[in-house]
Amino acid sequence: MKKHRKSVYTISNVAAAYDIHPQTLRLYEKHGLLKPSRSRGNTRLYSERDLHRLELILNLTRELGVNLAGVEIILNMRAKMEKMQQEVREFMQVIGSELAEHSSRFDSKAENALVRTAPSKIIRLDRR
Repeated sequence: MKKHRKSVYTISNVAAAYDIHPQTLRLYEKHGLLKPSRSRGNTRLYSERDLHRLELILNLTRELGVNLAGVEIILNMRAKMEKMQQEVREFMQVIGSELAEHSSRFDSKAENALVRTAPSKIIRLDRR
């Protein structure tokens, strides 16, 4: 059975591919914006996920002129939003399963919920 290997890239490969200096990548790591894994020899290994995050960082800094402090805030807010979206999805799944589980009880109550009332009387007020 073959093990599925994920693609990883060294700092020199990433720097060349994105036209940035390796020191810039180290700076991003120092600021906590990137967290590449490490090999046994302590070489930085960038995953596809790291590259996606790097592209976002470069877009924010190069295209939008955001400084590193701003990038950190934006990335933290994105992470919080993604977490909240996941929590909402999980909550909706729980609600959906609860409704599905109890739908027969709701249906039987709905059938018996009709209450007959006498037609309301209309009272005419004469305006003089």
